[in-house]
Amino acid sequence: MKIIYFSKDYSPHDYRFLSALSETEHEVYYLKLEKNLRQVEDRPVPSNIQQILWAGGRGQFRWRDVPRLVLDLKRVIKEIKPDLIHAGPIQTCAFITVLTGFHPILTMSWGFDLMDDVNKNSWMERITRYVLCRSTFFTSDANITRDKAVEYGMNPEHTVVFPWGVDLDHFSPPSRPQKSRSKGFTLFCNRAWETRYGMDILAKAFVKVAGKRDDVNLLLLGGGSQGNAIRNIVLNGGVHDRVQFGGQVSQTDLPRWYHMADIYVSPSHVDGSSVSLMEALACGLPALVSDIPANKEWVSEGLNGWLFPDGDADALAAKILTAIAQSKRLPDIGRAARRSVQERANWKKNFAKLLEAYEQTIQLYRRSK
Repeated sequence: MKIIYFSKDYSPHDYRFLSALSETEHEVYYLKLEKNLRQVEDRPVPSNIQQILWAGGRGQFRWRDVPRLVLDLKRVIKEIKPDLIHAGPIQTCAFITVLTGFHPILTMSWGFDLMDDVNKNSWMERITRYVLCRSTFFTSDANITRDKAVEYGMNPEHTVVFPWGVDLDHFSPPSRPQKSRSKGFTLFCNRAWETRYGMDILAKAFVKVAGKRDDVNLLLLGGGSQGNAIRNIVLNGGVHDRVQFGGQVSQTDLPRWYHMADIYVSPSHVDGSSVSLMEALACGLPALVSDIPANKEWVSEGLNGWLFPDGDADALAAKILTAIAQSKRLPDIGRAARRSVQERANWKKNFAKLLEAYEQTIQLYRRSK
């Protein structure tokens, strides 16, 4: 089978998909829409994945470029003659694909496209409905995004949900306790510093917690447009010296950073099945996350972590103090965290669901002809 995998940029998630696809018998072509200036994936595209040079992938996506991109994607399709195009996010890659008139299309939601982007204006709503009503098949990593897709016209019988999962060998509990654990209580977060991820809520909560305890530290990775605001919050709160900014970290080195922490925190306002959350759980790290629907699919209060009301910095601070007070329980909670991903988020096992979705997409298209 010839497959075009069409994605917005080159992320760790793309590497995960492409790496797994490279080990199948399929002939896979990779099409990238944007060149991300803050790309965090440092591993090269797998050597037997054929990366396509085309009109996109050289800068940021602009709506005025859509006609040119559609025209060039038609050229690519004519040259490659794919059996299927796997495209997402919905309002960019899948939209461009649908405009070419090609079928069959497996549209994949990336979470934010259905939980955030679709709500921005009526134009995005119309694009979403247009794409989903013309997609052959649909896949996502959370029930909440699948339900949203159905709301916007996707046939519920032509959908499949599976967590993208993590490599449980790479992301695993430390073989022995890390030295940093003896130096107080460490909170860890590696969400992007963008509005949808609520990093300002975490910064405000940390200021409150740090004002009550002098043994709590915060470890932040990544960066983003909220960088100045977050630094100002902790600086004005007088706790800047208790925050470690680790910058961008490679996927190879990332488990070591999870191992430095006592709990993982995600204050995200919008998510599908968060891969960073699953990575943390796989590393045996109890999770404290916002109570949005997708997080509630993974975190059970008091079992493998805790939930707090989305957007409430006071409540997050209180839950952090609760977790600290339960420090003796953290090893048991961490083991429960690990079990929760072993049962549901094993990438090597879950990847088979994608191959099944490809077959269903092809069969559905053939029946419709």
